[in-house]
Amino acid sequence: MSAVEAKLAELGLTLPDVVPPLAAYQPAVQTGSYVYTAGQLPMVKGAIPVTGKVGAEVSPEQAKELAGVCALNALAAVKSVVGDLDKIVRVVKVVGFVASAPDFTGQPAVLNGASELLGDVLGEKGVHARSAVGVAVLPLDAPVEVEIQVEVAG
Repeated sequence: MSAVEAKLAELGLTLPDVVPPLAAYQPAVQTGSYVYTAGQLPMVKGAIPVTGKVGAEVSPEQAKELAGVCALNALAAVKSVVGDLDKIVRVVKVVGFVASAPDFTGQPAVLNGASELLGDVLGEKGVHARSAVGVAVLPLDAPVEVEIQVEVAG
Protein backbone atom coordinates (compact mmCIF):
# COMPACT_ATOMS: atom_id res chain seq x y z
CA MET A 1 0.00 0.00 0.00
CA SER A 2 1.34 3.42 -0.93
CA ALA A 3 1.94 6.05 1.76
CA VAL A 4 -0.86 8.16 0.26
CA GLU A 5 -3.31 5.26 0.41
CA ALA A 6 -2.18 4.51 3.97
CA LYS A 7 -2.98 8.14 4.86
CA LEU A 8 -6.39 7.77 3.23
CA ALA A 9 -7.02 4.67 5.35
CA GLU A 10 -5.89 6.53 8.47
CA LEU A 11 -8.51 9.19 7.64
CA GLY A 12 -11.16 6.48 7.22
CA LEU A 13 -11.27 6.89 3.43
CA THR A 14 -10.91 4.38 0.64
CA LEU A 15 -9.78 5.24 -2.85
CA PRO A 16 -12.76 4.45 -5.10
CA ASP A 17 -12.71 2.88 -8.53
CA VAL A 18 -12.29 5.41 -11.32
CA VAL A 19 -15.62 6.93 -12.31
CA PRO A 20 -16.30 5.87 -15.91
CA PRO A 21 -16.55 8.74 -18.40
CA LEU A 22 -20.03 10.05 -19.15
CA ALA A 23 -19.03 11.06 -22.70
CA ALA A 24 -16.05 11.06 -25.10
CA TYR A 25 -13.09 11.79 -22.79
CA GLN A 26 -10.60 10.09 -20.48
CA PRO A 27 -10.79 10.41 -16.67
CA ALA A 28 -7.15 11.62 -16.67
CA VAL A 29 -4.27 12.11 -19.09
CA GLN A 30 -0.57 12.57 -18.54
CA THR A 31 1.72 14.77 -20.58
CA GLY A 32 5.32 15.00 -19.44
CA SER A 33 5.38 15.27 -15.67
CA TYR A 34 1.79 16.54 -15.35
CA VAL A 35 -1.51 14.72 -14.98
CA TYR A 36 -4.75 16.53 -15.76
CA THR A 37 -8.03 15.05 -14.61
CA ALA A 38 -11.39 15.50 -16.25
CA GLY A 39 -13.99 17.19 -14.12
CA GLN A 40 -14.95 14.72 -11.40
CA LEU A 41 -18.50 14.57 -10.11
CA PRO A 42 -19.28 13.48 -6.53
CA MET A 43 -20.11 9.92 -7.60
CA VAL A 44 -20.36 7.33 -4.83
CA LYS A 45 -20.93 3.76 -6.03
CA GLY A 46 -22.27 4.96 -9.36
CA ALA A 47 -24.64 7.65 -8.10
CA ILE A 48 -24.59 11.25 -6.92
CA PRO A 49 -25.89 11.21 -3.32
CA VAL A 50 -27.43 14.71 -3.44
CA THR A 51 -28.41 16.70 -6.52
CA GLY A 52 -29.53 20.26 -7.16
CA LYS A 53 -28.31 23.82 -6.73
CA VAL A 54 -26.18 24.90 -3.79
CA GLY A 55 -28.04 27.51 -1.80
CA ALA A 56 -31.41 25.99 -2.80
CA GLU A 57 -31.82 22.17 -2.70
CA VAL A 58 -28.29 21.54 -1.43
CA SER A 59 -26.77 23.18 1.64
CA PRO A 60 -23.28 24.66 1.48
CA GLU A 61 -22.18 22.09 4.09
CA GLN A 62 -23.45 19.19 1.96
CA ALA A 63 -21.76 20.66 -1.10
CA LYS A 64 -18.46 21.02 0.77
CA GLU A 65 -18.58 17.31 1.65
CA LEU A 66 -19.37 16.48 -1.97
CA ALA A 67 -16.38 18.55 -3.13
CA GLY A 68 -14.22 16.27 -0.98
CA VAL A 69 -15.77 13.26 -2.75
CA CYS A 70 -14.89 14.88 -6.09
CA ALA A 71 -11.27 15.29 -4.96
CA LEU A 72 -11.12 11.65 -3.87
CA ASN A 73 -12.45 10.64 -7.30
CA ALA A 74 -9.80 12.87 -8.90
CA LEU A 75 -7.06 11.07 -6.95
CA ALA A 76 -8.45 7.76 -8.25
CA ALA A 77 -8.25 9.15 -11.79
CA VAL A 78 -4.62 10.21 -11.22
CA LYS A 79 -3.77 6.74 -9.90
CA SER A 80 -5.31 5.17 -13.02
CA VAL A 81 -2.66 6.96 -15.09
CA VAL A 82 0.45 6.82 -12.87
CA GLY A 83 -0.20 3.63 -10.90
CA ASP A 84 1.05 4.95 -7.55
CA LEU A 85 -0.13 8.09 -5.78
CA ASP A 86 3.25 8.36 -4.06
CA LYS A 87 4.52 9.67 -7.42
CA ILE A 88 2.63 12.93 -6.80
CA VAL A 89 5.17 15.74 -6.39
CA ARG A 90 2.43 18.30 -5.75
CA VAL A 91 -1.06 19.35 -6.62
CA VAL A 92 -0.59 22.34 -8.89
CA LYS A 93 -4.15 23.56 -9.44
CA VAL A 94 -7.71 22.75 -8.48
CA VAL A 95 -10.63 24.06 -10.50
CA GLY A 96 -14.08 23.68 -9.02
CA PHE A 97 -17.53 24.40 -10.36
CA VAL A 98 -20.51 24.90 -8.08
CA ALA A 99 -24.07 24.68 -9.44
CA SER A 100 -25.39 27.72 -7.61
CA ALA A 101 -28.73 29.25 -6.78
CA PRO A 102 -28.85 32.78 -8.27
CA ASP A 103 -28.02 34.49 -4.96
CA PHE A 104 -25.40 31.98 -3.72
CA THR A 105 -21.88 33.45 -3.47
CA GLY A 106 -20.12 30.94 -1.22
CA GLN A 107 -18.33 28.94 -3.93
CA PRO A 108 -14.87 29.27 -2.32
CA ALA A 109 -16.11 27.77 0.97
CA VAL A 110 -17.70 24.86 -0.92
CA LEU A 111 -14.44 24.15 -2.76
CA ASN A 112 -12.60 24.09 0.56
CA GLY A 113 -13.95 20.54 0.81
CA ALA A 114 -11.68 19.48 -2.06
CA SER A 115 -8.74 21.61 -0.94
CA GLU A 116 -8.90 20.36 2.65
CA LEU A 117 -9.11 16.72 1.57
CA LEU A 118 -6.04 17.12 -0.66
CA GLY A 119 -4.16 18.84 2.16
CA ASP A 120 -5.18 16.21 4.72
CA VAL A 121 -4.08 13.38 2.42
CA LEU A 122 -0.98 14.89 0.79
CA GLY A 123 0.24 17.43 3.35
CA GLU A 124 2.40 20.15 1.78
CA LYS A 125 2.18 18.37 -1.59
CA GLY A 126 -1.54 19.12 -1.52
CA VAL A 127 -1.17 22.92 -1.34
CA HIS A 128 -2.34 24.37 -4.65
CA ALA A 129 -3.67 27.30 -6.66
CA ARG A 130 -7.45 27.20 -7.14
CA SER A 131 -10.42 28.62 -8.98
CA ALA A 132 -13.98 28.38 -7.64
CA VAL A 133 -16.64 29.11 -10.24
CA GLY A 134 -20.40 29.36 -9.85
CA VAL A 135 -22.39 27.89 -12.74
CA ALA A 136 -26.06 27.45 -13.61
CA VAL A 137 -26.04 23.67 -13.98
CA LEU A 138 -23.65 20.70 -14.02
CA PRO A 139 -23.93 17.23 -15.59
CA LEU A 140 -26.49 14.92 -13.93
CA ASP A 141 -27.65 17.90 -11.81
CA ALA A 142 -24.53 17.52 -9.64
CA PRO A 143 -24.01 20.32 -7.12
CA VAL A 144 -20.23 20.39 -7.60
CA GLU A 145 -17.50 19.25 -10.02
CA VAL A 146 -13.74 19.31 -9.42
CA GLU A 147 -10.71 18.83 -11.66
CA ILE A 148 -7.09 18.74 -10.54
CA GLN A 149 -3.70 19.13 -12.14
CA VAL A 150 -0.77 17.37 -10.48
CA GLU A 151 2.94 17.16 -11.06
CA VAL A 152 4.30 13.63 -10.82
CA ALA A 153 7.77 12.13 -10.55
CA GLY A 154 9.03 10.10 -13.50
